[in-house]
Amino acid sequence: MKISLKTAIAVSLIPQIILVKWLGQNTDFIERYYSTGAYPAISKFFRFLFGWIPFSMGDIIYFLLLLIAIWYLYKNWMHIKTQKISFLRDVIMVLSIAYLTFHLLWGFNYYRKPLSNKLALTESKDYQELVTFTQELICKTNTIQEQIAGDTIQKIDIPYSQKEMFSMSINGYEKLAKKFPFLTYEKPSVKTSIFSTGLTYMGYAGYLNPFTNEAQVNGILPNFRFPIVTGHEIGHQLGYSAENETNFIGYLVTSNNNDPYFQYAAYAYVLGYCLSDVRRGDIEVFDRLFLSLNPGVRANFQEMALFWQKYENPMEPVFKAIFNSFLKANNQSQGIKSYNGVVSLLIAYHKKYPL
Repeated sequence: MKISLKTAIAVSLIPQIILVKWLGQNTDFIERYYSTGAYPAISKFFRFLFGWIPFSMGDIIYFLLLLIAIWYLYKNWMHIKTQKISFLRDVIMVLSIAYLTFHLLWGFNYYRKPLSNKLALTESKDYQELVTFTQELICKTNTIQEQIAGDTIQKIDIPYSQKEMFSMSINGYEKLAKKFPFLTYEKPSVKTSIFSTGLTYMGYAGYLNPFTNEAQVNGILPNFRFPIVTGHEIGHQLGYSAENETNFIGYLVTSNNNDPYFQYAAYAYVLGYCLSDVRRGDIEVFDRLFLSLNPGVRANFQEMALFWQKYENPMEPVFKAIFNSFLKANNQSQGIKSYNGVVSLLIAYHKKYPL
């Protein structure tokens, strides 16, 4: 019995999934032959191809694909209703092609060795260590806020354009690469998303397009958050897929920038994660630490809370649930909660390199 090409491609999705999960068990293989082997060349090629274009090609491609899908459904609706099995096969065929392309261009990075191994860090979940580190981080954040504002009351508004902040983040990677060569960033391709408003309603600050390797930053974010998100998304470009690791890389590059506004943005960002973990452990300790923040720092936290609150909508939890499932399916067992995993990396790192 002859099998059509469409059917063969659709059926290949199953062995693809099995192969990916099998290869994913061998982190040494992935690290050597993909993450530090094939992927850097793939990434540089796409950054060279699209990086010079001032707008997001990935966003445009997604939009065109959506229009094509809508047009196809409209034109073929009667045929789809009578040929449901054939339509389902076509859908699975498209998913099969997307699955293969995704993993070849970026997705295998989900199965690489943890960043903590490369940095020789030993993570722990000791609550007292968390509290002590959070106190140090509060002191650092308060000091920089007062240094910039000239008092403890004013919130910090970063006075740079988005283009300037992109350039400063790229320069920050050049500086950081002297300490950690594996974070060398060449042929930049970082842009604001054309669909930033849509991203905000979905609850996202940015994303990496795995098919064009463009780092996308939400263009309507308050400037207070812009530098750290830029650093985070470039971290994804460099082949680090785990959200806790790219949070950490974003913190490293932004806090090591010579600019005090960037340093403040970095410290305040990770301080939010630390305070969140403290709160889960002991609400009274959290209240005491939160009250020790300068009013200006608290005002910046309030600024971000109000920003996201403004765009709350019934669909946001749905998008978050989809992303949560996506992360869990790609070797991040904690799903969205993996973002908070940056805290243990921070504590381990600053044991080795004190604040």
